[in-house]
Amino acid sequence: MIFADKLIQLRKKAGWSQEELAEQMNVTRQSVSKWEGAQSVPDLEKMVRLSELFGVSTDYLLKDEIEDTGCNMPSDDMSMLRRVSMEEANAFLSVKAMTSKSIALATFLCILSPVCLFLLGAVSEVKEYGLAENVACGIGMIILLVLVTIAVAVFISSGRKTAVYDYLEKEIFETEYGVSGMVAQRKAQYDRTYTRNNIIGVSFCIMALVPLFGGAIFNDENELLLTIMLSVSFVLAGIGVAFFIRSGIVWASYEKLLQEGDYSKEKKKNQSITTTISGAYWLIATAIYLGYSLSTNNWGYSWIIWVVAGVVFPAVVMITNVLGKRK
Repeated sequence: MIFADKLIQLRKKAGWSQEELAEQMNVTRQSVSKWEGAQSVPDLEKMVRLSELFGVSTDYLLKDEIEDTGCNMPSDDMSMLRRVSMEEANAFLSVKAMTSKSIALATFLCILSPVCLFLLGAVSEVKEYGLAENVACGIGMIILLVLVTIAVAVFISSGRKTAVYDYLEKEIFETEYGVSGMVAQRKAQYDRTYTRNNIIGVSFCIMALVPLFGGAIFNDENELLLTIMLSVSFVLAGIGVAFFIRSGIVWASYEKLLQEGDYSKEKKKNQSITTTISGAYWLIATAIYLGYSLSTNNWGYSWIIWVVAGVVFPAVVMITNVLGKRK
């Protein structure tokens, strides 16, 4: 058996496409195609890499008279890794695309939830409207709790729908033939949409500051006007965040299947401490936000807590990753 036939046999035995083998070898698919078509032979360095990748000797690859006596895969654990089929990959991408819309909407509702409280509180300060402060506060809190309840229900429902695929984020896995190629192609097709949504999200978040400054310019003593402008800012910021979340979830689903970026095999190995600290971080941030807002009733400024938490979070993740690597 010549080298080209051996390479085809080993690649298929591993369940890899030519594209996937090319990624492993850091070469183009055309190079792999030429190797398998006996049009060219890898250099010595790549031949050694192939032997390590498939768990065979270089003699087996180079010498035609040596036949396969039962090769080993490169990792002792490879046979124990979960394998993702084409059907499972498509189902995962579909459910993530569907839940991304729900989660984006739920997040928008959370951001929007205190707006009625702001507006009714400001209206109660104007005697001409005849709205008692306790009534305004009560109605505003009811609307806030209803919106938050709906959002939490959506979060839980979406989490249940994707729970079966949690291993894609936490575990190292292998994909069946053609899966990586399909996902990589869909990711490339989505790249333009992902970029566009991020641009829209950034634009809305920046424009969210315009109503605040506009209200201050027209009449900085009119509390009702400033509250209305603040509410508009919340709406614009919520729209921007929704664009970020929807496109981010879809993009992350591709990276999970390809085990790239934050879901690479190396990062998964040091993931447990990062996940724990991240979860605790946002629970603490939520507790601080609610505790401060409810105790002071200063909802007009307490949202800054989320801005600060969002800015600090990348630093927390970075420090956690450094500590994880040292450990």
